[in-house]
Amino acid sequence: MGWLWAIIVGFVLGLIAKAVIPGKQHSPLWLTTIFGIIGAVIGNALARGFGIQETPGIDWGRHALQLAAAIVIVFLGDMAYTSARGGRKRRA
Repeated sequence: MGWLWAIIVGFVLGLIAKAVIPGKQHSPLWLTTIFGIIGAVIGNALARGFGIQETPGIDWGRHALQLAAAIVIVFLGDMAYTSARGGRKRRA
């Protein structure tokens, strides 16, 4: 069940990150989900480093760090994906 939650959280974080980042992202949905999963893992590691991994109630600090990490990972990952695919194609 842990992998299912990781995919769901990664999907949601990836979509929110794509919505927050200005402009159009060119990475496919499956790759955005992977970027979101990576962002969640990095956000959890940061929360653990700051000592806020577990709090009573909703873990707003951990969730904010997950989202911030997902935004950075989606942004950098999309840049890498776009450059690996040959850059942006210009229309005539």
